[in-house]
Amino acid sequence: MGVRSTKVSVMEQHVVNADELEGRERWRWIGRCGLLGRCPRCGQGHMFAGWLKLAKGCEVCGLDYGYATPDDGPAFFALCFITFPLIFFTMWVELAFEPPFWVHLVTSGPLLIGSCVLGLRPLKGWLVASQYVNKAQEAGTQELFDELERARATRLESGDGERRG
Repeated sequence: MGVRSTKVSVMEQHVVNADELEGRERWRWIGRCGLLGRCPRCGQGHMFAGWLKLAKGCEVCGLDYGYATPDDGPAFFALCFITFPLIFFTMWVELAFEPPFWVHLVTSGPLLIGSCVLGLRPLKGWLVASQYVNKAQEAGTQELFDELERARATRLESGDGERRG
């Protein structure tokens, strides 16, 4: 009979109601949830079912990720914040040092591709968390959100709870 170690992550120690956050705390919460791929409501459940595939919902608090529509956002931000600066760096290396072509194949190519691919997941998480915390919606979707909220309330009243199994 050994002693069971219970390791608690930083996110679990600071469970917050995302609806009550304001100012800097709101942006920190969005960034933390997005970067770690955690549920933007409770900060504990997983946001992703695969590398870039969103889960159906949070396994801890039951938040349905059906509201999330990051679409091309992660790719756009990866291009703007990651790829463009790296392209300028690569061009500077070319103009300043005039290395042979193989140097770019070995360094610049993998750096550009790797950075872009690795940045997609945290950027998508950031967009999904931002949509939830800021209650973002497209024009004309208020009826859809109202319908989803009525369905959630009905599940709660019928005893199904918010947990999904």
